[in-house]
Amino acid sequence: MTDTELLARARAWAAEDPDDRTRAELEELIAAAEGDPEGAAATDLAERFSGTLEFGTAGLRGALGAGPMRMNRVVVTRAAAGLAAYLLENGATAGDSVVIGYDARHNSDAFARDTAEVMTGVGLRALVLPRPLPTPLLAFAIRHLGCVAGVMVTASHNPPQDNGYKVYLGDGSQIVPPADVEIAARIDAVGALGDVPRGDSGDVLDEQVTEAYLDAVASLPSTDGPRDISVVYTPMHGVGGSSVVEVMERAGFPAPHVVTAQAEPDPEFPTVSFPNPEEPGAMDLAMALAEEVGADIVVANDPDADRCAVGVPTDNGWRMLRGDEVGALLGDFLLRSGKQGTYAVSIVSSSLLGKMAARHGQPYAETLTGFKWIGRLEGLAFGYEEALGYCVAPDQVKDKDGVSAAIRVVELAALLKAEGRTLLDRLDEIAREYGVHATDQLSVRVEDLSIITDAMTRLRSRPPTELGGLAVEEAEDLTKGSEALPPTDGLRYRLAGGARVIVRPSGTEPKIKCYLEVVVPVEDEPQGVAAARISAAGRLDAIRADLAAAAGL
Repeated sequence: MTDTELLARARAWAAEDPDDRTRAELEELIAAAEGDPEGAAATDLAERFSGTLEFGTAGLRGALGAGPMRMNRVVVTRAAAGLAAYLLENGATAGDSVVIGYDARHNSDAFARDTAEVMTGVGLRALVLPRPLPTPLLAFAIRHLGCVAGVMVTASHNPPQDNGYKVYLGDGSQIVPPADVEIAARIDAVGALGDVPRGDSGDVLDEQVTEAYLDAVASLPSTDGPRDISVVYTPMHGVGGSSVVEVMERAGFPAPHVVTAQAEPDPEFPTVSFPNPEEPGAMDLAMALAEEVGADIVVANDPDADRCAVGVPTDNGWRMLRGDEVGALLGDFLLRSGKQGTYAVSIVSSSLLGKMAARHGQPYAETLTGFKWIGRLEGLAFGYEEALGYCVAPDQVKDKDGVSAAIRVVELAALLKAEGRTLLDRLDEIAREYGVHATDQLSVRVEDLSIITDAMTRLRSRPPTELGGLAVEEAEDLTKGSEALPPTDGLRYRLAGGARVIVRPSGTEPKIKCYLEVVVPVEDEPQGVAAARISAAGRLDAIRADLAAAAGL
């Protein structure tokens, strides 16, 4: 667009913006761009109006700020209006309820209030959770309260400057196609913001639904199991702290040692450079406390408490378990406990769970990444994805739930401790039974998104025939879809010896992610597991190096 068109669009946007802060931010940019059409402000303004935040199966997520490419009250109000229109066109009637939750990030409460006012404006009933609470509690509340939909205002583990908007339908699962496209079309059809009907701010719920969720999660552990376990816990400046502490108490476990500096919600996340338990350094305070108090395990949630991370002591200090390791432990625990039903993973997770399920005579399924796919599987007993997401009680929450996963991990660790064993011991036993299934990632964060596009194009035009010395036996372009999987932007390589590689752009962050797995049998000798792990690590390193070269990363 020309400079004149850009400035006109920006002025029109500012005129509609109900937020004093973002309106002033935009007016300042407009003035600076007028004074220097080639300057940084003009470039910034052009980027903010280069499109709109795309509404998809992950809802909305982006940096806070003014303009259609940012998260702000204009974008959220339009999203709420589009969602309301979709609901009314698909069976919802006046008086049906939409439950709305929010985390402790900047503007989350305001975005929740705007959503409530839009819902009541069209005759729906808005039920707002009483305070910043975990995302899985919102997912629980949808079915518990009989709502037609739910909205969670959260950016999960994104950096402090971001926020987001997740949408669930009445079955308690996140939206999938075609609902995302249909909602996006309704959002695009929203006219002037002043014409969007607005009602009151809805009904703020009391603590009943919170209590029901906490009771449900606390009831998961066996009542007669051991409770002797020392846990260090961190909510990572997020909203999970009070819920996890309360659940542990109700389930009869000792109170965890909570990392004081990270105990209270703080939208600035002051003690971590990136509020994600997977990121280097994020768990340093928790592991230091664990060392100090002599804990048995470390448990962490991400800021909206839908993910769960686990740390364990080793001879060389504390280390975080990989998501696939926790998934194997939980899956094995539930299978051995006799839990019937489908065991499921996303395609980027380890293949180990499928072998476990087969041995126990239980169905197994693989889905695309995201619990929007896993959570809606019929007869689901347990599902996980390697990015620290676990669904251990799908009858309660059809989504990943870091609170219920935490209590199940604590229960398992206490059982093993009573037998004189640890989580690492159990992982070794699993390896001896099924072979070492070692996983890793090549993950590259970019500022220029064309790097991701170029890498995917390069791999498609010149697919590798060998990675890490292992022949590529099958190369699959996942954009074509299959009977088992809908189309998605990804590539899957099956390598000799059961190894596999999947490459895909992240759906929520500016990253290209490559997921690697190798399978190494364990020899029947005292050091068999250790030797297999060393061999697996070497193979992963070799595959990673060859893949980076092939992708030009």
